[in-house]
Amino acid sequence: MVLIESSAIVAKGLGCIFSEMGEFRLGAVLDDLSHSSILRLRQMDADVVILDPSVLGASSRASGRNLISEHSDAACVALLTGPSDEDTIRSFDATISLMDSPAAIVRKLRSTLEGRDEGSKPDSGDLSSREKEILICVAKGMLNKEIADLYNISIYTVITHRKNITRKTGIKTVAGLTVYALLNNLIDINSVE
Repeated sequence: MVLIESSAIVAKGLGCIFSEMGEFRLGAVLDDLSHSSILRLRQMDADVVILDPSVLGASSRASGRNLISEHSDAACVALLTGPSDEDTIRSFDATISLMDSPAAIVRKLRSTLEGRDEGSKPDSGDLSSREKEILICVAKGMLNKEIADLYNISIYTVITHRKNITRKTGIKTVAGLTVYALLNNLIDINSVE
């Protein structure tokens, strides 16, 4: 797991909980979503990223969650340290709170991972025409925001389409999706950046 939290006390407390419970290991703690933090996140193979939305400015809370989705296939869990708006909470895969017991935190994280594992098995469904359009954009190297702007849809809709594409194909990486698009003649090799 990776924790993005600016409070050393909170980070140390969660680290102790995970250590005592023995089910999860905190691999890294990042203070923010700076460029260097994003680079570190990309290099890690985390199953879960826990993000305190208050680390981000109020105007960038949803975009911070989207930034994680663009650079990691990990489940993204909000760590609620204070009041949060409904849109922010809905954008995450799950939430944990400072008021949760250690057992409740572990149970929520386990449930989130189990849900992702079930969802990661291909369901052999055909991609919809919109999912194919999104897949083509992903294969061409476009970011979620660029795709949202192109089709005049929200970033959350793009993320949902990407999750559905991953669920249907069983492919989690951009490189794998690019190969899938090439093999299924959705794009030409010359259109890939």
